[in-house]
Amino acid sequence: MAPGEPAAIPFDILRSPKRARDKIKSLQDLAAISAALKARGKTIVLAHGVFDLVHMGHVRHLEAAAAEGDVLIVTITPDEFVNKGPGRPVFTGGLRAEMLAALGCTDWIGVNEWSSAEQLLELVRPDVYVKGSDYSNEGEDLTGKIRMEREAVERHGGRVVYTDDITFSSSSLINRHLNVFEPDVMEYLNGLDKAAHLESALGALDRIKDMRVLLVGEAIIDEYLYAKPMGKSAKENIIASRYSGREVFAGGVIAAANHVADFVKDVEVVTILGERESYQSLIRDTIRDNVTIHSLYRPGLPTIRKSRYVDPGHMRKLFEVYHFDDTPLSGPIEKQLCDMIGDRARDFDVVIVTDFGHGMMTPRAIRTTIETAPFLAVNAQSNSANLGYNMVTRYNRADYVCIDAPEAQLATGDRFSDIEDVITDGLAHAIDCDRIAVTHGQNGCVTYDRQQDVRRVPAFTRQVVDTVGAGDAFLAVTSPVVAAGADMEVAGFIGNAVGALKVGIVGHRQSVEKIPVQKYITTLLK
Repeated sequence: MAPGEPAAIPFDILRSPKRARDKIKSLQDLAAISAALKARGKTIVLAHGVFDLVHMGHVRHLEAAAAEGDVLIVTITPDEFVNKGPGRPVFTGGLRAEMLAALGCTDWIGVNEWSSAEQLLELVRPDVYVKGSDYSNEGEDLTGKIRMEREAVERHGGRVVYTDDITFSSSSLINRHLNVFEPDVMEYLNGLDKAAHLESALGALDRIKDMRVLLVGEAIIDEYLYAKPMGKSAKENIIASRYSGREVFAGGVIAAANHVADFVKDVEVVTILGERESYQSLIRDTIRDNVTIHSLYRPGLPTIRKSRYVDPGHMRKLFEVYHFDDTPLSGPIEKQLCDMIGDRARDFDVVIVTDFGHGMMTPRAIRTTIETAPFLAVNAQSNSANLGYNMVTRYNRADYVCIDAPEAQLATGDRFSDIEDVITDGLAHAIDCDRIAVTHGQNGCVTYDRQQDVRRVPAFTRQVVDTVGAGDAFLAVTSPVVAAGADMEVAGFIGNAVGALKVGIVGHRQSVEKIPVQKYITTLLK
């Protein structure tokens, strides 16, 4: 059946449902209802939104919408597309639909199938599409979807109406009354000038949109092998597991490039791949449109691969197997790498080094990068894969350093001091660097500016699916932000918002994107 074509449907469309839940229909039913009623001369009104915590503002909005026609259809954004950050929506789609169905001014309710309303509008074809006044200025719409929604409505002879009765914010009410944040987060947020902080954070993200960013570092293939533990083997002292699937992602510097790509104009990558098992096709299929890869190849070796065996039920990692040769680069390849860095670095606003300690960043490559980068951001990882030898102090100068707390402790040889003291008394003296961010897991991050001392920003979520790549996402997005002159606490705030979104993603299934980050920051500061 074509959308808009009247059709027989298995219920009386003119009879009001006896129970609120009976108002909730599939999109196909809503299309049939709309077509049949329009054929009888009725004016169909559609309102669409998240409606996560229905409040008086919503009630007044929907009452005003109902007054625009004969029948009011209300549709909601499905849970998977509610773009307000971890922990949202507070209420599931089913509960949100029931709350709206209980209102006397609504006639029919549906849950959208898509991330935005354009396809829904093509299906239902309302005479009137009603939005709140905060959507009336298309120029301020971060997504560009308001314009597309308006065009979809007008294509079928409809019109868009904006109400001005919303006086409450769902996010503000949820933040204030529903304990969605830990006490330390609430205390921190309540201590901010939220309007000013929001303006600073969104302004910082806007200022980097025309930047060109060069990333230098190892490409890593992250392999997830899903295996369900079945228990101890009857014959051996090992845990038997049942294999259930595999995912392979382009990680390392490639993932970092994809994270920053949606925030800036142009991204290039200088990296090393293996001559055999290069995974070029995976990398090529993974990179975003504005990312260009420049690769050198180590003869006879595979591209670095890290295989993680994971319990799919809880996303708990059982163990890891690393496939790599971490000996330093040979002379000819090292020279090619240094030439490639030296030829390109000066043409970029920011150079980001993601140094995983697997042999690519030799002393010569480090010197070349330091000497040629207009603004140098560095992360040097110290972990079990490099036995702790890859400390950030290998870089005697940087404009911005971003590492985690254990790496800062290793670099300074200070295991027991507070992380603030590790930074101010140790790290800030070990490296010629004025701006430092140290990520601290569930404790958030600590930022340092030689002119402003230290600031602590708490972690915004405890809902962690996978921590792999969260630090790289933090580094990638905050580096141009710091380069553009943002206050370090604002940079840390943005970084923690990025990290909160990233830890909800398995591996590198998707990259962190600008609009969700902007929306999450806005949600935090309502």
